[in-house]
Amino acid sequence: MPYPGHVAIAGGGVIGLACALVLRRRGLQVTMLEAGTAMKEASWAAGGMLAVEDPENPPALLPLSRYSRGLYEAFLQEIEVLSGKPVPLRTHETVQVLDGPRTGTAGIPLSREEARRIVPGLGEADHDYHLLEEASLDPRDLCAALPLAVRAAGVHLREHERVVSVEADGEEILLATECGRVRADAFVNCCGAWAGALDASAEVAPCKGQMLVVAQPEKPRLTRVLRSPKVYLIPRGLISQSDDRIVIGATIEDAGYSKQVEPAALAILRERAAALWPPALDAPYVESWAGLRPGSADGLPFIGRRTDSSAAQFLATGHLRNGILLAPGTAHAVADLVCGIAPAVDLAPFTPHRTSMPAACDNHFAAAL
Repeated sequence: MPYPGHVAIAGGGVIGLACALVLRRRGLQVTMLEAGTAMKEASWAAGGMLAVEDPENPPALLPLSRYSRGLYEAFLQEIEVLSGKPVPLRTHETVQVLDGPRTGTAGIPLSREEARRIVPGLGEADHDYHLLEEASLDPRDLCAALPLAVRAAGVHLREHERVVSVEADGEEILLATECGRVRADAFVNCCGAWAGALDASAEVAPCKGQMLVVAQPEKPRLTRVLRSPKVYLIPRGLISQSDDRIVIGATIEDAGYSKQVEPAALAILRERAAALWPPALDAPYVESWAGLRPGSADGLPFIGRRTDSSAAQFLATGHLRNGILLAPGTAHAVADLVCGIAPAVDLAPFTPHRTSMPAACDNHFAAAL
């Protein structure tokens, strides 16, 4: 493939914008097309944990997760320099709660007494605990800064312009949008839960996630992420008075493209949070929302080149719960592929045309809703 001069990207979430930033840094002309407002779908609704060692993640995701985490400080620094807006890490440790001993779990094992010392107010239930060196950020910080950064880098970000179709025209790509046509040397589909509308091989489905935010109590205060297989609590950290919050998440529902927030789901989230950390039960309600994660059948993203096209067409979607974490790693891998360079991480588990596995979007909330 000739070295591309112009790359078009559809989908202005964290994956698409990160790809645009890296491709632009490598000297390519980049046009970003977003159907709505950049960073206002799954990226805006995310929890923001950089959950590299989450035991609920598929094992095949771990090398990409570690690779991406290693790029994160430089990623955030570049965004701040370009945008003038900081994207701070709000927490730096996670207490992982397990329902029983599990081999291969990362982190430092904690006794119940040790866990209660670093998480004041921790519930009395008998669990196994591990302390992970794992950071989190507030996606709203990223949503404010990343679009400014890509524009400052010279990316042509075109919001409210939906891509309707993509066709190979010899070795070039012809995109039809609601506002006209765009011709490019390469195309990257980063449309998240909507990626299948442009590429039938993108077997991505929306996984609805509802979230609840409560105010941080004066005492005891939660200062580390507290996570179990059923619920997580993320303290945002006191950067300003309005930031003194705890995010509780998240449901995982097969509900199509509905983003309706349901009181029954919020009640379940608060109940599960309080079972781990009882002060959550009476903490004042602040807000709630729902977002649509892009889920694949096996829980792994699609990252790679379409093999059924004469032109350079690529997929970068299906990141489910880990889009924030995997953004810089995915962006560097996609940029390598576009530029004809072997990626630094093995992308074989993420090939777009792999055989499907059992569905990843479970319905463990469905019976209660």
